[in-house]
Amino acid sequence: MGTILIVDDDPQLRQSFEKLLTAEGHTVRTAASGEAALSQVRAGVPDLVIMDVRMPGMSGLETFQAMHEIEPKLPVIIMTAFGTTETAIEATKLGAFEYVLKPFEIPDILALIGQALEAGRFMRSRVELDVAPSAASADAIIGKSKPMQEVYKAIGRVAPTDATVLVRGESGTGKELVARALYQHSLRAHKPFLVINCVAIPETLLESELFGYEKGAFTGAVNRRVGKFEQAHGGTVFLDEIGDMPFSIQAKILRLLQERSIERLGGREPIPVDVRIIAATNRDLEAALAGGRFREDLYYRLKVVTLWLPPLRSRQEDTPLLAEYFLARFAREMELPNPGMTKEAGFMLSNYQWPGNVRELANAMQKALIFSRGYPIHPEDLSRAIRGETAVKVEDDRTQELIRQWLRQALVSGGGKDRFDSLMDRFAGLLISEALDLTGGNRSRAARLLGISRPTLLSKMEKYRLKVETSVKLEGS
Repeated sequence: MGTILIVDDDPQLRQSFEKLLTAEGHTVRTAASGEAALSQVRAGVPDLVIMDVRMPGMSGLETFQAMHEIEPKLPVIIMTAFGTTETAIEATKLGAFEYVLKPFEIPDILALIGQALEAGRFMRSRVELDVAPSAASADAIIGKSKPMQEVYKAIGRVAPTDATVLVRGESGTGKELVARALYQHSLRAHKPFLVINCVAIPETLLESELFGYEKGAFTGAVNRRVGKFEQAHGGTVFLDEIGDMPFSIQAKILRLLQERSIERLGGREPIPVDVRIIAATNRDLEAALAGGRFREDLYYRLKVVTLWLPPLRSRQEDTPLLAEYFLARFAREMELPNPGMTKEAGFMLSNYQWPGNVRELANAMQKALIFSRGYPIHPEDLSRAIRGETAVKVEDDRTQELIRQWLRQALVSGGGKDRFDSLMDRFAGLLISEALDLTGGNRSRAARLLGISRPTLLSKMEKYRLKVETSVKLEGS
């Protein structure tokens, strides 16, 4: 969730955006002109700006330039009902996150907003290196072990250069955090940082997403579109999971690295692009080379500098530090008390192999915190979290039998065609009631525990007629 500033002289559009985004859990501010928007940004920088091009007084592009003088890392989505190729290109050259034409589909704009908020967080949220877990105020790379000290040294040496970096390591070792640290300590830290997951985008769309396209390049290409490499001009592009990049696109990446230029789909003129490439993979690239799935020339271009991240099992002395960090971080984010851990739990952490590495440890600590109910985390809490069980899993045979008896009684007591929905509603009410009870009635925290927005929670509370003090019970149990 984030704070979003809507800038448009159309009051109906501002109202529609405010209603839509508030329902999604965002905080929405509005401005009817560029001048008013600048005043709001000076008073407090939002997480994202969505702004029209044509407005009385300052235009959207003029306002955008002034905003970036205040905060260069502020993502801005430019929108207009009077789209021209020149305006789109100019907005992108100035550093706009995206340029969209009105009208737009709600799912599309919501997806774009999510991407822009994530990009803004990646650029602004500092990745701290080698800090004490209790002192870490944001995302951090934690570890005192010798392998991690080598990682810190490598980041310090490589970050200020423009060298292409290949970050390698098993899944869950923190490759994205290292990429962000390289960006934030580089000379390009005030320019864009874009993350491209090479497996998250379908192969048929990846090429146009990266390189853009000209009008008429293919069916549906009704306007020229600027790709991610042009959007990031002067900045950094992180190509995650590059080991899975389609072979057909690898040649274009090679050209970018060799010639510092690209061609849009359907275009014939090379376009100079100044970006630094940081790539990451958990794949065995050497095996991919031997199997003909990865280009040898691209392989050597990427590994100008290679950073290897150690698996957690090879730096077990860092596990208690990481656990302490995640416990403090999740307690702060969810506004829950930090219960700490028993010595036995700490011993268990250090002796587990963590096949999912740091990501698995983070997930385990979050689950253990949620279900600890304020008591210090014990080995059984960790065991349950590691196995992927939740607190609603019934382990006691008697409790399970009681619930089975209640279900049988409810099923044989009759009911119409909506019986299933009725029973599911009763369980949903119980789940929400427990979340509210666990958080002391704090609706925002309960919504986070349930993984839903606060407006959605309030809607369901109204539907099931729940109040903060309400305790839903299984009748007959």
